[in-house]
Amino acid sequence: MDIEVKSPVDRKQIEKLKAGDFVRIYGTIYTARDAAHKRMEEALERGEGLPFDLKGNMIYYMGPSPARKGRPIGSAGPTTASRMDKYTPRLLDLGLGAMIGKGKRSQEVIDSIVKNQSVYFAAIGGAGALLSKKIVSSKIIAYDDLGAEAVRKLEVKGFPAVVVIDSQGNNLYETAVRKYAGENS
Repeated sequence: MDIEVKSPVDRKQIEKLKAGDFVRIYGTIYTARDAAHKRMEEALERGEGLPFDLKGNMIYYMGPSPARKGRPIGSAGPTTASRMDKYTPRLLDLGLGAMIGKGKRSQEVIDSIVKNQSVYFAAIGGAGALLSKKIVSSKIIAYDDLGAEAVRKLEVKGFPAVVVIDSQGNNLYETAVRKYAGENS
């Protein structure tokens, strides 16, 4: 059974999630990839604000394809999260509630997830066309010149994901491998 997660998230909601849980996300999420993360880091270094309030919000590491007629967004699959690892601890320290991407995270990010009681979700790579059907609106809110890497505000209904790293640091990528190896040795 899928767990309903509302975004922005609160700590009570996050602490109930466990690595391996299947979730459906409802609410507002923001997109940001490499170039947008770099711009946000530069803004913070200059003492400027970010394009959206991080408190409890989710960043989806995604760069969509152009929207087809009648759709709010094109294919919207996840990108490799580790490319954002050098920026993530600072954003978590500033209140980021959750991240959605694909692939492993560095130990520094995992430690920061635990420290900040956050969560990392994985969306299914290769399913961008299907995932886009769970996005009901999309609006560029910053860095329009970055094209597909601009920061977007998305409204989602029933966006599917899996908890990969929970707020206690349990990591599905590690536990699943150990479980599989133990059952098949």
